[in-house]
Amino acid sequence: MDINRYLADRKNAVEAFFEQYFRKVGRPVVLREAMLYSLNAGGKRIRPVLCLASYEACGGNSDEIVPYAAALEFIHTYSLIHDDLPAMDDDDLRRGKPTSHKVYGEAMAILAGDALLTEAFVMLTDPLLGPAVRPDNLLRAAGEIARASGCRGMVAGQAQDMLSENSEPDEETLRFIHRHKTAALLRASVTAGALLYGGAPGVIDAMDRYGQNLGLAFQVVDDILDVEGDTEVIGKPAGSDEKKKKMTYPRMYGLDRSRDMARAFVADAVAALDAVPLAVDPLRELAFHLLGRRH
Repeated sequence: MDINRYLADRKNAVEAFFEQYFRKVGRPVVLREAMLYSLNAGGKRIRPVLCLASYEACGGNSDEIVPYAAALEFIHTYSLIHDDLPAMDDDDLRRGKPTSHKVYGEAMAILAGDALLTEAFVMLTDPLLGPAVRPDNLLRAAGEIARASGCRGMVAGQAQDMLSENSEPDEETLRFIHRHKTAALLRASVTAGALLYGGAPGVIDAMDRYGQNLGLAFQVVDDILDVEGDTEVIGKPAGSDEKKKKMTYPRMYGLDRSRDMARAFVADAVAALDAVPLAVDPLRELAFHLLGRRH
């Protein structure tokens, strides 16, 4: 299959929903602009696409859940806005553009992130946005995403990441950071697609394993790109992890072993799909695509 075409088609569907949804968001105009600025700053829309692909692999039509998949991008974007703030990573560039606080100021950037996170759960608790989805399935998916986003997932990982700056890396802490900060929401994106469809328990478990391993591979590749990447290509300052003494895979294991570990995580992710009986080609190809990404 043409994975680039697949990604582009699903990305376009999600972004068309953004445009439609924000017609209903009014005053204050600057808050709406700040939300859209970061949401439309680029990005591959990997989390929504994974959710759509998972739903399809269970037998569903992905058009039925675009609003719920789009909510994942709202959550991801909020996390990037807050990560970039001076109190956290203090980054000036994101996806090759000035970060939100550089354009709108710190207060409005914080509020834009808050609004995106909250609005995501407005979407994830509105059964009218996806009438083909059973309300109990929607509730289960929303709960999974909430757990992955907060103090059991992404926020815990970010907190530990900040606490671990300038510390000598250790395996347990590194594993905790990567499983929570990045892998948790990627895993939930995949699992949510199966939950929205009402997939069998074995299929949901397989999607969970796929998403967990894919999320770990994604973060290892991110760590490698921070060392080897070019600022203009990766869209943020290269070498920032080393400058801040972040706890990363290359710092712990070196580049060669980190590459081997990323490949092993992808292999485990793909192997998990053996338990899914339907259309898993997009998920399989996505795993290999993300392994070879350059930004």
